[in-house]
Amino acid sequence: MKSVITTVVTAADAAGRFPSSSDLESVQGSIQRAGARLEAAEKLAGNLDQVAQEGYDACIRKYPYLNNAGEANSTDTFKAKCLRDIKHYMRLVNYSLVVGGTGPLDEYGIAGQREVYRALGLPTAPYVAALSFIRDRGCAPRDMSAQALLEYNALVDYVINSLS
Repeated sequence: MKSVITTVVTAADAAGRFPSSSDLESVQGSIQRAGARLEAAEKLAGNLDQVAQEGYDACIRKYPYLNNAGEANSTDTFKAKCLRDIKHYMRLVNYSLVVGGTGPLDEYGIAGQREVYRALGLPTAPYVAALSFIRDRGCAPRDMSAQALLEYNALVDYVINSLS
């Protein structure tokens, strides 16, 4: 799985060199932020179902037409799949917080997502709305420390940008 450390080592190895001082500074910065990332991962893991449900509900409030017959959220099965997808993205954000890189998101959430959504005729704007709500609902210090929230928001933004 791709993390800051594996990325640095792989890049240096591919170039046939040892990691440079700037490479090591990047790793050191990641290690220094590890406590905040783990705090955010712990908080998210404890509330993942609620966070995903709130994001889903916000999405449907913004795009109520999705519940109309023939639309992407018109059946109970479609509704369950939409909520499942939001939970999937949030789990991948959690995993990325733990490893300290975007590897889980890149490998299991982003690669090919646009093609899949296009092939299935699913709009990405509702997912962006759900994830934007999830990002914006976070509050320091109510939910987590400011640094933990910063780490969390950066990864949620990463997913939002991949869907935009």
